[in-house]
Amino acid sequence: MTAAAQTGAAGFLARFEGLKDHLPGARRPWLNAMRAEAAVHFAARGFPTRRVEQWKYTDLAPVAQASFAEPLTMVQGALALPPANAPHRAVFVDGRFRADLSTMDGLAYRAGGLAQDLGAAEPFLGALAKPESEPLAALNTMLFEDGLFIDLPEGVDGGLLELVSVAVDPGRPFAFHPRHLVRLGAGARLTLIETAAGRGQCLHNPVFEIAVAEGAAFTHGRMLQEEATIFHLSTIYATIAAGGTYDNFTVAAGPRLTRNEIHAALTGPGAACHMNGAQMAADGQHVDTTTSLDHAAPGCASRQTYKTVLAGRSRGVFQGKIHVHRVAQKTDGYQMNQALLLSEEAEIDSKPQLEIYADDVKCSHGATVGALDADSLFYLRSRGIPEAQAKAMLVEAFLHEAVETVTDDTLRTALTRALDAWWVRQGRAA
Repeated sequence: MTAAAQTGAAGFLARFEGLKDHLPGARRPWLNAMRAEAAVHFAARGFPTRRVEQWKYTDLAPVAQASFAEPLTMVQGALALPPANAPHRAVFVDGRFRADLSTMDGLAYRAGGLAQDLGAAEPFLGALAKPESEPLAALNTMLFEDGLFIDLPEGVDGGLLELVSVAVDPGRPFAFHPRHLVRLGAGARLTLIETAAGRGQCLHNPVFEIAVAEGAAFTHGRMLQEEATIFHLSTIYATIAAGGTYDNFTVAAGPRLTRNEIHAALTGPGAACHMNGAQMAADGQHVDTTTSLDHAAPGCASRQTYKTVLAGRSRGVFQGKIHVHRVAQKTDGYQMNQALLLSEEAEIDSKPQLEIYADDVKCSHGATVGALDADSLFYLRSRGIPEAQAKAMLVEAFLHEAVETVTDDTLRTALTRALDAWWVRQGRAA
């Protein structure tokens, strides 16, 4: 462990020692043991450095060197929230559930703040996350205070729900670590639209544990739109049983450093997982999508398509691994990463991986990197379209192509709006 990683880890470990008797669930022995074990793992590993293969292209030194502190009091009163994308929304401010800002009435299933429902969450909390091997999951387990808990019974159609996470600038560096649990019973259905917004010098370190039972379908749209002073490091763990589907689409556009890490396991025959997204970065920003997809049962299908647009002196990363177990015959896996560089100073690192132990599979991966097509640009200019507008049209077409894979109309509209908002900001900054 480097000196910076040790220093950063020591600060958070000291915070844990000071807060552990006051964190939610402090009177529950099982949760205290889980937090203590996570602290041991975090103390042993600290923040990952670029010597760790999974973090080779993303430097967390700025996070490790900062002096982040957890908010000690809950922000009260009305706040300016992002426009609503769904009739029901769960609002979290600095990682804490705000019932007064949420609209949860009328739901036919359990959904709300995790801290208020730890007893019901006990069988699921910690079942999928791996703090022993993932330091950010360990940090989250140590210090989480709240999160969204969804428990959808068998056969229930949960409709559309929005998760809103807002960071409020207290005038000093701060960190919060929400823990979100989503459980879908057999045959259940749900679409979750997640919006992350806010400002300040902040570390937002959420962890999701998602369990999709047999024949269930979970659509998860994510819009990471915090300001460029924020570090957003999210880790998602998902398990999909026989005939189930997990459909994830992420728009990462805003934070100073974004890490969108997804670990998905197809554990039953006929399960499917779609992980798609668009990631954008402007001058001085870094965006990283890292996925790990485990085909552990026969007849499963997976699709991954990520598009990256980089402007100015920015950097993008895509790392995608597909692991096909010997038992996973008839696997159908596809992975593609496409990057568009708008500046000679922009840089993309792409590392697709296939690890296949079955012999009857159909798997492929690919990656493309390039600038705006000169012929297309010339065509638009020759028809009287100004250069700036022509470039905007080509970039928007490149990004919107990714969103076409989203079948839910409300979610697709929200994602498209997030893509357009990023490009508008670039035009204002130019």
